[in-house]
Amino acid sequence: MSSLRRVALPLSIQFDLPWTSSDGGLLLLKKADISLGLSERLGACLTDRRRDPQHTKTKMLAQRLYGICQGWEDCNDHDHLKNDPLYALALGDQLATQPTLSRFENSVVRRELFAMSVALVDLFIERHRAKPPKRIVIDMDATEDPAHGQQEFEFYHGFYGCHCFLPLFAFCSVDGGDEDLVGAILRPGNSHAGRRSAAILRRLIRKLKEAFPAVEIVFRADAGFALPEVYATCEKLGISYLISLAKNSRLLGMAAPLIAESRAHKETSGQKSRLFGEISYAAGSWPQERRVIVKAEVMDKGENPRFVVTNLAGDPEALYDEYCRRGDCENRIKELKLDLASGRTSCHKFTANCFRLLLHAAAFVLLSAVRRMLQSTGLARATMGQIRIKILKVAAQVQTSTRRILVRLPRGHPHADLLQRLLA
Repeated sequence: MSSLRRVALPLSIQFDLPWTSSDGGLLLLKKADISLGLSERLGACLTDRRRDPQHTKTKMLAQRLYGICQGWEDCNDHDHLKNDPLYALALGDQLATQPTLSRFENSVVRRELFAMSVALVDLFIERHRAKPPKRIVIDMDATEDPAHGQQEFEFYHGFYGCHCFLPLFAFCSVDGGDEDLVGAILRPGNSHAGRRSAAILRRLIRKLKEAFPAVEIVFRADAGFALPEVYATCEKLGISYLISLAKNSRLLGMAAPLIAESRAHKETSGQKSRLFGEISYAAGSWPQERRVIVKAEVMDKGENPRFVVTNLAGDPEALYDEYCRRGDCENRIKELKLDLASGRTSCHKFTANCFRLLLHAAAFVLLSAVRRMLQSTGLARATMGQIRIKILKVAAQVQTSTRRILVRLPRGHPHADLLQRLLA
C-alpha cells in the first residue's frame, strides 16, 4: 500500500511563460472581421484630421471591438492588454492605452454616428445581396440602460424605476433565419418606448426595398410602438405589421363574447383555454378602423386577453403565433446586455455613449458572424457568452523567428479540432 501512496510535493507557481495570451480565439475574430469588412467599413465613417497619428481610428475601433468580444469591455482593460502578443499580432505594433481610447470615444460627432448606423444596415444588405431574400421580418424593441453618474440625458424612467438611457434596437431576420442586428440608437432616459421609431423604420425600409425590390417586409413590435405614425409609415410604404395593443375598456368590451366563451371552456374542461378571434377597431387618433387579433385566454390565475393590430390576412391564431416569435429579439438584447456588457455607457458626453453603444452593437455583429461559422456543429445555437468561453478564451503561445510567426494552441482544449478547422 505504501508504494501506491501519492508523494506530497511542494507547489510552485511562476508567471513567466513567454509571449502567451489567454485570448487565442482572437485569431478567429480577426478572420471573421476581415471576411465581413466590419472594422474597415465602420472606421471609414470616422474622420481623422490628426497628423501622422500613432494609432488610426480604424485600428482603435478594431481594438475596442475585439476587446468587447473577448470580455474586456472597459477602456481601462487595454492598459493591461498592451503586452498581449496576440493583440499586437492582430492589430499591429503597440496598442492604444486607456487615455488614447477615451479621447477617441469622445471625439466622435453625430454625423459620424449616423454614418456608422447606415453602415450596419449596408453590411446586412451586402451579406444577402448574392441570394436576395423573399421575406424580411423587422423587430424593434426598447430596453433600459441604467446610469449611475452625471451623464448627459440620463433621466428617471417611471416604468423601469431607475435613472437610465432608453436604447432602441432593430433586428432583421431573413426567410425565417436568425435575427441580425441592424440598428442600435441611444435615447434619453425620459423617452417613450416608440420615440423616433417611425423615422428609423422609414429609413430602414427604404434601404431594404432599394436593395431588394421584390422582398416582402413585416414589422413586429410590442405595445410601446402602437403609435399612429408607425401604422401610417407601414401602410404608406406598403409593408405588413403585427403590433401589440394595450388593453383598454373598449377593446375588452368588444372581445367580451369571445372571453366569455373561453371562460366557459375552462369551466367545462378544467384546463387552460385559448380561443382566437378578430374585431375591427379604431382608436380616437386613427383615421380608419383596423383589424385586431384577439387572444381570449383563461387560466387558473384568471383571464389573460391579448390584442394585436395587423394589416395581414390569415388565420388569427397563426398570426398571433407569428407575432409571439418576436420574443427572439428579446433574447438577442439579453445577449447584448449580459454577454457583451452594452450598458457600459458611463461617459459624460451623450455622443460618446452613443458611440459606445454602437461599438457593442458592432461586437454583436462580429460574434454573429462567428456563430454562423459554427453552423452544423454542437455550438450552432450557443449564446455569445458560451462562444466566448468555449472558443475565444483559449491559451495561446506566440513564437517569432526570422522565418515565421507561430501561434501554438493547446492540444487538450475541448474544441481543439473545431478550432483547427475554423482557423485552417
